[in-house]
Amino acid sequence: MRAYLSVWRIPSAPVLLLAGFAGRLPSAMVPLALLLMVQQQTGSYAVAGLASATLGIASAVMAPVLGRLADRRGPRPILFAQAAAYPLLLALLIAVVLGGAADAVVIGAAALAGTATPLVSGTVRALWSRVDVRLRSTAYALDATATELVFVVGPSLVATFAVLASPAAAVALAGVLGVIGALGIATSAATRAYVPVVGARAGLFSTVLTPGMPRLLLSGAALMLGFGALEVAIPAFADSVGSPGLSGLLLAVWALGSTAGGLWFGVRVLSTSLPRQYRLLLLGVTIGLAPLAWISSPWALGVLLFLGGTAVAPTLTVQNTLVGSMAPVHATTEAFTWLSTITVGASAIGAALGGGLIEGPTGVSGALVLATLGAALAVVVTLLPGRRPSLSVGTVRESVAA
Repeated sequence: MRAYLSVWRIPSAPVLLLAGFAGRLPSAMVPLALLLMVQQQTGSYAVAGLASATLGIASAVMAPVLGRLADRRGPRPILFAQAAAYPLLLALLIAVVLGGAADAVVIGAAALAGTATPLVSGTVRALWSRVDVRLRSTAYALDATATELVFVVGPSLVATFAVLASPAAAVALAGVLGVIGALGIATSAATRAYVPVVGARAGLFSTVLTPGMPRLLLSGAALMLGFGALEVAIPAFADSVGSPGLSGLLLAVWALGSTAGGLWFGVRVLSTSLPRQYRLLLLGVTIGLAPLAWISSPWALGVLLFLGGTAVAPTLTVQNTLVGSMAPVHATTEAFTWLSTITVGASAIGAALGGGLIEGPTGVSGALVLATLGAALAVVVTLLPGRRPSLSVGTVRESVAA
């Protein structure tokens, strides 16, 4: 635990962790709450999954553009603008859904809300990339673990509000939390002191094409496609066994297992190379997902979700460390937003595909099989040949950190 205390003592670290936690909660709350809200209004998981997917894709498309702007001019103006727009667009989305608007209008409102999703994750991870190299991997581990706690607290809040109030109330709460997170990060000392690193202007996809990044992004996309299918399958599974309220609890149990795994992994010192660690952890995630399609008991499913979840946060920790080491020093925020874009977009597509499978002949089992196939595909992608990351990138980054 000394390593975690060392990270906590870094100036602005408490703000980055706590405000980052609040600002990320909407990402765990809005898709699930929107799915439940639309499903209640329309009676269709396919439409609900499409609305949730559209919100995620809109956020994913906008993030790299804002990430590049943040690298050049700093993230503060972007975060302030999003803090103003995000709650208003979520309120519009709630009004459209509860007002019984046409499906196309609901999808359009979801897209608008997605474009205003606060740029919290990319900003926080870019700031972590500037801390002392000796603490950086532990900081990424703590950040990944905090992110997993988001997926414990977020679904639990949605489940609580769905029972005591309504899914719409959960969406409204997410808007408030998004504002708190965005303003907290924007006003932190670390963000105020952020000085952009000048670099050569490059094409839109230059950061994505950095050696090593394509494989990493594709494997992350495959993994999150599977997670998107799983996150739709869990509410449908809970509904099929007559306990809709269990959906948030089951997702929280999965994330709790991930949190436990992340805390354990964050203080390990491993001699295995990062790419090999990443591949083995992805294999662990695949093994954890494999038996879920054949489970009929919610309690057995909960146990397997917890056990399988222990590999998730370590996988994301290594993934973030790899991105931080590969990214050009003048495009760190953009690199992390590309990771968010690809993975969030893939998760949204997985949710839409999962919703379609649930309403098809395969049912919930089909969506759970898709989750396993997504993780397995991620392992396969890491085995594909490709260009190795340039050592000069890491060398430049270490000099900046020093």
